[in-house]
Amino acid sequence: MTAIPSAERALRRGGILMTVGLVLVAGVYVRALAFTPEEATQGLAQKIFYIHAPSAWVAFLACGIVGVCSLLYLFLKEPRLDLLAAASAEVGTVFLTTVLVTGPIWGKTIWGAWWTWDARLTLTLFLWFVCLGYLVLRGAVDEPGRRARYSAVLGILGALLVPFIHVSVLLFRTLHPQPVVLQTSRPQLPNSMLVTLLLSFAVFTLFFVGLLVRRYAWARLAEARAEREADDADASR
Repeated sequence: MTAIPSAERALRRGGILMTVGLVLVAGVYVRALAFTPEEATQGLAQKIFYIHAPSAWVAFLACGIVGVCSLLYLFLKEPRLDLLAAASAEVGTVFLTTVLVTGPIWGKTIWGAWWTWDARLTLTLFLWFVCLGYLVLRGAVDEPGRRARYSAVLGILGALLVPFIHVSVLLFRTLHPQPVVLQTSRPQLPNSMLVTLLLSFAVFTLFFVGLLVRRYAWARLAEARAEREADDADASR
């Protein structure tokens, strides 16, 4: 019985984090539009960077969580790890969709094309299909143990794509630029742009954590209520 109040408290905490994160996302984008200088060659279109890049970071973080939780589930058989992986996959798919929407909008302005079969773009699209397949698989398999095992394998495969996507700009000729922040030398961004970018990474991460906590709490609450209904049904017989 204590599982339901615990899940409800987590649901409220997740809602608070999600709301605060959303407000801060709006605030950081006001900073990006009004108080961060335009890039010299890309102009106003470069402002999409402050949504596109942190969305990619959060999407890849979510896929990493799916992979770690899935790997641990295969060893520990702990259902909560499976629920956390599923919650992270759902939230990560939303952010990955944001990446694939904002990228072509930016690319059309800068490259003159909505889409090119660039290595990073293609691999990111493939990861999106893997995430979508993960969610479809979970809806198609009813038996919990089998669903968790199958999902774990697919989740691990999806997570393995993430580092490859990151280094794809180093391995292949690509329209995407080389890393401008994650490099051994000083980040190749003016300080004002770098501060805005780092703020956007932080607030998008907070927003992601709020969404993840809330989605995981929903899953735990649904599971606890189902167990209570099953216990009540057994008691009434």
